[in-house]
Amino acid sequence: MKDMITGNMVRLRDRRFADAVENYAWLNDPELAKLDALPVPTLTFQQYMSDYTAELLYSSATKQQFAIESLNGKQIGNCTYYGVDETKGDAELGIMIGNRDYWDKGYGTDAVTTLVNHIFRQTDIKRIHLKTLDWNIRAQKCFQKCGFTPCGHLEKDGHNFVVMELYRDQWEKAGRSGSKTEGEPEKKARKKTNG
Repeated sequence: MKDMITGNMVRLRDRRFADAVENYAWLNDPELAKLDALPVPTLTFQQYMSDYTAELLYSSATKQQFAIESLNGKQIGNCTYYGVDETKGDAELGIMIGNRDYWDKGYGTDAVTTLVNHIFRQTDIKRIHLKTLDWNIRAQKCFQKCGFTPCGHLEKDGHNFVVMELYRDQWEKAGRSGSKTEGEPEKKARKKTNG
């Protein structure tokens, strides 16, 4: 198990089998699906568990997934970075706060900041990008608070997205290094992402 990554309001940790029921409910929530520009899937829970189990058992060099939990240990969402291209030093970030009780209270901003800090401290990634629906102003404001800036637009599957990015040098200049892995020293040599 990876170390837990602690922010000011959240912790990022490995996903667990026990998370599956809640994750499946979030996956089938029409409002959350709309925010992700996805149709509600038609997977049965058994089909979902088959895919979920495979993801938990087999790591990937190009994708790292985390559960987001409150400091009192309640899972509230998930985040990931994926599409890791070590040659370009690039990765894409995704986040979903599935528990509505934690919306509009700063948990998403803290989760993004915590994940970004982890990526830039522990990998050689130089640029993190993401996309969000052009009408999702709440998400765009969250990402801007975390240092991301708009860099383009994308049309995909009938949806319009704003593309945003954050470079390592911008992050370093802003001094955005508030969260750390529990037990890690303040200064630690970066290592390559290896899954």
